[in-house]
Amino acid sequence: MSINPREFLIQLFEEAVAAADPGLRIPAYLPDPPKGKLLVVGAGKASARMAKAVEMNWSGPLSGLVATRYGHTVPCEHIKIVEASHPTPDSASAIAAGTLLGLVSELGKKDHCLALISGGGSSILSAPSRELSIKDKREITSALLTCGAAIDEINCVRKHISLIKGGRLTAVAAPAQVTTLIISDVPGDDPSTIASGPTVADSTTLHDARDIISKYKIDTHPDVNVDALMRALNNPGNETPKPNHPGFENGSVHLIATPQQSLEAAASLSQKLGVAPFILGNAIQGEAREVAKVMAGIALQVRQYHQPIAPPCILLSGGETTVTVQGEGRGGRNVEFLLNLAVALNGATDIYAISADTDGIDGIEDIAGAVITPDSLIRGQHLGLPIQSILEKNDAHSFFEALDDHVVTGPTLTNVNDFRAILIR
Repeated sequence: MSINPREFLIQLFEEAVAAADPGLRIPAYLPDPPKGKLLVVGAGKASARMAKAVEMNWSGPLSGLVATRYGHTVPCEHIKIVEASHPTPDSASAIAAGTLLGLVSELGKKDHCLALISGGGSSILSAPSRELSIKDKREITSALLTCGAAIDEINCVRKHISLIKGGRLTAVAAPAQVTTLIISDVPGDDPSTIASGPTVADSTTLHDARDIISKYKIDTHPDVNVDALMRALNNPGNETPKPNHPGFENGSVHLIATPQQSLEAAASLSQKLGVAPFILGNAIQGEAREVAKVMAGIALQVRQYHQPIAPPCILLSGGETTVTVQGEGRGGRNVEFLLNLAVALNGATDIYAISADTDGIDGIEDIAGAVITPDSLIRGQHLGLPIQSILEKNDAHSFFEALDDHVVTGPTLTNVNDFRAILIR
């Protein structure tokens, strides 16, 4: 096998990201021109690139407002782009949400609202319920993100302490028609979970949200305004719009890019390059370190027994693992997965891997992810890196930074969740 493993893995990651480019995915899903005006709104890491794609492919008049993550702006001519914080909201998140709600509230029956939604929108567009401040919302979000909760659980709570999530944006836009174009970053591609579903009817309840708060002990978290949180979750007025709400009658929702499509693009390229692909799943969840142990077991099975596929081959997977942060490290589920994978493989020859976030940001770092090689642990030991201590501190970024094995892309302006590939030569 003559390919360079590192270059090959990065090439597959780039192919997966390219398959989710909003510029390629948007045109086929644009609605017909309305009798009234077209208002474009949106939120998420890919929303500015999506807005630009709309402008490039729309011949009539339009206006709008789209919020994206700091550093992810794409200049537009008719659609205003604003930036806000991720993964926890800030004052800019609240201002963007309030402005956007004001715009859609002015729409009439002949008007059309085009909503561009992608991952990260939950934080970027944040309108706290009346019981909470933006500071309260930020602290609650931070606690949820570090407690080990799955993304659908986190977003269930977010919906019920918000004035814009969980379908409320569509309810405010009524009677205008709402078309939603979504780039999925969640396991299972549930539209109501992506960016906490601002335009999608919600089937979860306040009771569900309270159960999640109790399950992860957020109701005893020292940094959370628990009294205000529980007032919000006990207020029937904060229940989300359900599918029978009249605002959803004329709406449509389209998934224009998904993790599965990106995995298939990477698999196709791998096949062309002579390496047999095997997609393990596009919605793999769980603690990053536990998922790593399972993946290592599969890779070693393939290496030794050539089952379920024979080398040379590539094991592809996507989804969103979690990291229950217990240390003072910089976190990052992709690098945490990789370092635990390296430990579980224990220097096994001919196994290489990449894990990276397709948005270009792993956790809070401006780094997409990293690559491991059979000698990653040995190189780390030669540099005097305390691997076990690094794992206990959730600080795998420091390990890969020292080895110069980070994958750095900058903002990719799309987001179909994590991409993992394990190469067995």
